[in-house]
Amino acid sequence: MESPTFPERSLAVRRAAARLCGRLGWAPLHEVTLPNFRRADILALRADGGLVCIEVKSGPRDFLTDAKWPEYRDFSDALYFAVDDAFPLDLLPESVGLIVACESTAEILREAPAHPLPPARRRSLLHRFANLAALRLAALEDPAGSADLRAALRAE
Repeated sequence: MESPTFPERSLAVRRAAARLCGRLGWAPLHEVTLPNFRRADILALRADGGLVCIEVKSGPRDFLTDAKWPEYRDFSDALYFAVDDAFPLDLLPESVGLIVACESTAEILREAPAHPLPPARRRSLLHRFANLAALRLAALEDPAGSADLRAALRAE
């Protein structure tokens, strides 16, 4: 059997991490652009209103060439790396939570240290999260209407 490509590995880890979010009662939202223009692989809303950022790493090279991951900490209450079970875990810093995926499931191996968001930033991020989730749901329910709206916005 052939090894999965890095994009396939990344997608499998992201799906498993999103399933874990669901089991934990967290609402995951994929590919969320943050106010610093970084894009969170998963931003999850916990039942307590906390925000969790999950950064998916497809392999060691993906992690070693990524110097931007500390910037996600300013836009979440907790930061996790999500990797597959073949990833060399000793590469990852202890200051970040750890989610390991195997097949289609994932588990938290190390809880992320809490770093609560300031209230104003939390409110702004919650608004961003809700708006993006609602727009994505509307696009799923009415793809043609969503395309018309995008075209109209580009024309203005």
